[in-house]
Amino acid sequence: MALLSLPKSSLLRKPREYKNVYSSGKRIRGDRLTIIYASNGTEESRLGISVHGIKRAVRRNRIKRIIREFFRLNRSFMAPGSDIVFAVRTGFAADSPAEIKQLVDRMLDGKKVMGR
Repeated sequence: MALLSLPKSSLLRKPREYKNVYSSGKRIRGDRLTIIYASNGTEESRLGISVHGIKRAVRRNRIKRIIREFFRLNRSFMAPGSDIVFAVRTGFAADSPAEIKQLVDRMLDGKKVMGR
């Protein structure tokens, strides 16, 4: 069962970790979602989530839960050893990990992305 969990070590937690990804990472822009990724020099990928412009806490937290679930189930969508930030903007409407997967697949389709 441990393989299905998402430990805290798989999450970006400190502001400097986010800052490193934002400053040195590459961006893939989609509709109301941007994926920023950078190599972290380790074997494990880590996830960060940034939600902007969504005023209701219930909605913000639901979006974060759905993205974490997508990452937990699909850690290999980017190369191992990547720090990945999902930057969500106002109007984001995905309501399940499957919808996030479809959105990410469309964003990454045809792009040169490390490990893909």
